[in-house]
Amino acid sequence: MSPLFKDCLDCHLGRVHLLLDRHGALVRLDFGIPPLPSHQAAYQQAVEDRGLSATARQQLHEYFDGARQAFDLPLAPVGSAFLRAAWARLAHIPYGTTTTYGALARAMGTSARAIGMANALNPISIVVPCHRVIAADGSLSGYSGGLDKKHGLLLLEAQHAGQWLWS
Repeated sequence: MSPLFKDCLDCHLGRVHLLLDRHGALVRLDFGIPPLPSHQAAYQQAVEDRGLSATARQQLHEYFDGARQAFDLPLAPVGSAFLRAAWARLAHIPYGTTTTYGALARAMGTSARAIGMANALNPISIVVPCHRVIAADGSLSGYSGGLDKKHGLLLLEAQHAGQWLWS
């Protein structure tokens, strides 16, 4: 396996950890320490490199400052064909909007449970905006960084989009 590189940045919601491949493509983006031991090991074995992550850090700072609504970063998520298709669909949910697990499931011809699983396995949160997916009743559910982070991201986007996103 090719070497991986790491960096982190701090924002109003906490520390964000970045894992990049040798080309500077994002492989993972996590709030805090990744939950799975295998992902923790990848971070521990990665080499610190602020040069490769400079563009990602800049765009994330712009996002957290409310100055960026879309990311233009190379991504290298690892997952099955279904997972990559679900993550690609997530990337098209516009800033300042939300959708439901069921709506995504209907659009992809699958179940809401499968979409929930794909969201839970999304390795590049924020950039691949799984935080914009909410429950059918409008409540917040499921986010690997924690519901407090999901709530914070939606509030940030609502503030800069000028609308309330969920009930």
